[in-house]
Amino acid sequence: MAKPLILDACCGGRMFWFDKSNPLTVFMDNRECDDTLCDGRKFVVNPDMVGDFRHIYFDDNVFQLVVFDPPHLIKAGEKSWLAKKYGRLNPDTYKDDLKQGFSECFRVLKPNGILVFKWNETDVTVNEIIKLAPYSPLFGHKSGKLNKTHWIVFMKNEEMELKENG
Repeated sequence: MAKPLILDACCGGRMFWFDKSNPLTVFMDNRECDDTLCDGRKFVVNPDMVGDFRHIYFDDNVFQLVVFDPPHLIKAGEKSWLAKKYGRLNPDTYKDDLKQGFSECFRVLKPNGILVFKWNETDVTVNEIIKLAPYSPLFGHKSGKLNKTHWIVFMKNEEMELKENG
């Protein structure tokens, strides 16, 4: 097996991966699931390691690339198919949870490493969320039918100033 260079900190069903078993990647999620969605499709969450993005069990400076696609829903019902598929944030702690998640993702990222962040603005705007990151984003892209999904790229670089709240 190749040495892991990439961490997907919230892999879920690995829906956007072309190679869902990429040998350079450690797929992590806080849950395991094998279920059928309301439309009859099978949905599987089978991470390489079960773990919490707020407390990542790797040493500092391990990965060249970290993918951070945390749950984005706050208002979804606990047992809804949306919560099952995308996860659900705690409405009382989500800002602290995501701030800790960003901190942990950058901690395990090597110097000059890249963090790719994915966020959907269903319940919370992307501008509110990127304020929680310790670094400023480099660039991003809106996608989806309503342009509510954002792909944003950050770099961990010591010469770049950390944001005041980071």
